[in-house]
Amino acid sequence: MARSLVDLLTTHASRQPDRTAYRYLVTGDCDGEIQDISYRRLAERSRAVAAWLQERGLAGSRAMLLYPPGIEFICGYLGCLSAGVVAVPGLPPQGRSQNHRALLRMKRLIADADAKVILGGREVIAALATMSEHLPELAEITCVATEDIPDEAAGSWREPDITADSLAFLQYTSGSTSAPRGVMVTHGNLLDNERVITERMGHTPDVIAEYDHELFVSWLPVYHDMGLIGPVLNAAYLGVTATLFSPLHFLQRPERWLTAISRYRPHTSGGPNFAYELCLKHATPDLLDGLDLSSWKVAFNGAEPVRAATLRRFTETFGAAGFRREALYPCYGLAEATLIVTGSSVQAPPTLATATATATDGAGPHAGAAEARSADAAAVGSGRPGPGITVVIADPERQEELPEGEVGEIWVSGASVAKGYWRNALATRQTFRATLKGREGRFLRTGDLGFLRDGELFVTGRLKDLMVIDGRNHYPQDLELSAEMSHWALRPGCTAAFSVDGEGEGEQPVVVAETAPEAAGESEKIIDLIRGAIGEAHGLPVRDVVLVHPGTIPKTSSGKIQRRASRAAYLDGTLSLVGGPATR
Repeated sequence: MARSLVDLLTTHASRQPDRTAYRYLVTGDCDGEIQDISYRRLAERSRAVAAWLQERGLAGSRAMLLYPPGIEFICGYLGCLSAGVVAVPGLPPQGRSQNHRALLRMKRLIADADAKVILGGREVIAALATMSEHLPELAEITCVATEDIPDEAAGSWREPDITADSLAFLQYTSGSTSAPRGVMVTHGNLLDNERVITERMGHTPDVIAEYDHELFVSWLPVYHDMGLIGPVLNAAYLGVTATLFSPLHFLQRPERWLTAISRYRPHTSGGPNFAYELCLKHATPDLLDGLDLSSWKVAFNGAEPVRAATLRRFTETFGAAGFRREALYPCYGLAEATLIVTGSSVQAPPTLATATATATDGAGPHAGAAEARSADAAAVGSGRPGPGITVVIADPERQEELPEGEVGEIWVSGASVAKGYWRNALATRQTFRATLKGREGRFLRTGDLGFLRDGELFVTGRLKDLMVIDGRNHYPQDLELSAEMSHWALRPGCTAAFSVDGEGEGEQPVVVAETAPEAAGESEKIIDLIRGAIGEAHGLPVRDVVLVHPGTIPKTSSGKIQRRASRAAYLDGTLSLVGGPATR
């Protein structure tokens, strides 16, 4: 039985040495330059990196991984695992234009992880050499471009002494509600979550054979858990082929994603909700005529709120290209559980709840979600827990399980739940050691709100984002959706709702929304429509509506709205406003 992904890589390299493990579209285009690596070559390069680390006595220490998108990151990551070194994926510097915020995050991660070595591509390592003024700590850290480690080094590789409980890597959270923390993911956590992904997404031996091992297409960033644990490591777990390309190339031309799916015909591909919206904006008749999406069986959608309207429009638009509604696959997960917690049923359409739990007065986190007013505003089910994973809805204050249909905090237990936060015993105890009356064992507190219906999880929001106005609970996602549906120019997934002190009138809601540039002359109309939509749907007067330029709402690296950062920018007057200053 495999103890780690290292064992599985050895097996694949032995049994199918010439099979392509990863294919990388250098320009993002199927007809452009393509790099690929076989399982034999992947094992060789990973062992070369591992041997280099072992020879320097780095087993057990932390290695920061700073790579541009591409295959070299995977060799570096698997090289760390093969050496018993703890990998720390990070966002590489962007040359001399590297902004202050990104540099600050890099400094924080290097210091928090106590990294002893930085692995990266040649250009990244060269760029780091010019940053000594901003990153003086680099003087104490060995930096190496792994392309320069010779293949011959693999000959001195020694199999690491690792167990299921050995630390594999630190996944730093994107910090949507707090400062980034390093989630300690063990080799056992990784194997268990890959097992869950395999089962939930239907990656059976028969399916793998049917698809001739062409299982994934992905543009997702590999320094984030969805892009790493999903397409990249599930491919290594199963010994299949994944086609990858850069997130930047996707953002520049979203149709590249669909073109790659049409060309390589994978079983599974996906991303956050905004990715599907971007594709809809670029869905020209010529594009649709050239696509064949009939092979796409799992179009996973997670990491941010899943919109029923997006699912409907994507099916209607790309149905002409062979896409089927049953392929839509909402799912839920988080870094603290390695990745996936719940997933939909393969070949079944998403579950929509047009009426959730009855809303209740009071400030408790178990109050009901607002009733959906239309099919497009329906709550979207995120599927059922994977095998071996337990999901309960809890009142965190009373530490009691809530009945089906009632909204509370989502708590999770199982072998995929990580060990805790790196060098943060207090946060680990608060988040990973929750206990529930009447149930044995410890639970992970996710900080997310949701409810269960017929065994399926519906995610309604974040516990800390909950707004209490006039004694009633309101979820910002509900207000944001109402706002976005009020006018065509409001960008889906680019609205932030939060509350501020109403100066003697209690907490009052504020909405900040990105608008399309072509609607610049309609600002007053859009603001009135937003106020009207929220007033009608939620019975709330809105203190302020602020329209901002596209791409300026604060978001995490995975695309989640940072409401607290948006609130701070609003109060500080630093938002990028459309049509004049915000009113206070």
